Amino acid sequence: MRLLSSSSPLVAAGFIVTAMAILGLTDNLVITVAPDIGLWQFHMLRAALGLPVILFAAWVSGARLRPVRLGAVLLRSLLVSLSMVFYFGALAFLPVAQTAAGLFTAPIWVMLISVLVLGQRVSLFNVLAVIIGFAGVMLVLQPDVRALSPALVMPVTAGVLYAIGAIVTRRMCAQETTLTLLVAFFVTMVGWGLLGCLVLELLQPEVPAGADGFLLRGWRAMSWTALGLVAVQALGAVIGLALIFRAYLMAEAPFLAVFEYAMLITGGFWGWVIWGQTQNALAFVGIALIIVSGGTLARAGRVPPATRTAELAP
Repeated sequence: MRLLSSSSPLVAAGFIVTAMAILGLTDNLVITVAPDIGLWQFHMLRAALGLPVILFAAWVSGARLRPVRLGAVLLRSLLVSLSMVFYFGALAFLPVAQTAAGLFTAPIWVMLISVLVLGQRVSLFNVLAVIIGFAGVMLVLQPDVRALSPALVMPVTAGVLYAIGAIVTRRMCAQETTLTLLVAFFVTMVGWGLLGCLVLELLQPEVPAGADGFLLRGWRAMSWTALGLVAVQALGAVIGLALIFRAYLMAEAPFLAVFEYAMLITGGFWGWVIWGQTQNALAFVGIALIIVSGGTLARAGRVPPATRTAELAP
């Protein structure tokens, strides 16, 4: 049937939703390794395990990996990878739905930076979309101003860095291939992990027990179970990206962008199934507002899709 042909937008949307379901599951697995290893060891191993798969895909497809603008690719990789450092760091302390809500502020920041820094003009309709999106994030995070946790700031910081990375991608990396950007991102993640482990080895900070020590724990011996969980996380990221790349070859980005917000739902679903995490009514209202806001901004063509797209790395 033509409706379900290989170029069908509905099939592409199904790929996106499937990818978000996989990524929502693997992101929920971070909490299983957080009590045993540190954020930096996790990033180094995850990227090191995923990189050979991506390089093999590049070799099979014959894709060009050499950057056209090395400086721009490095800047973009630093920004997006640092965003993921904050995002995954927050996963040890917050449910995936809340952490993803912070990351999904990226379209809001892209528009604000475009207006305030780049001098672009936007419509009142887009301004209202930003306000709605911000209100949605507040409803999901529900911060207590009397006891504001740094963990709540981390995913929003990830969103800001991701937004700047998106702008750099659009303005400076338009001639780069997807695999070029992806390989550079994973190599940079290995670098962040190695740097973090070395710094912590020198500083020898006091590390809290369990998941509370996720950010301050350096390299340490790990069990085969923990290594397997990190490998599953890396494999899930690669499979999710493969589905996303395929989807963006089949349908227009503004149409698919809305479906990426399924991450807010799938992340919460897996959090409920695995950990028994629940969200209150206000959080569900906030998720709906974020989806409406992000979809509006993406379809307006002012910003890229909010999260892991064929343009941006995971």
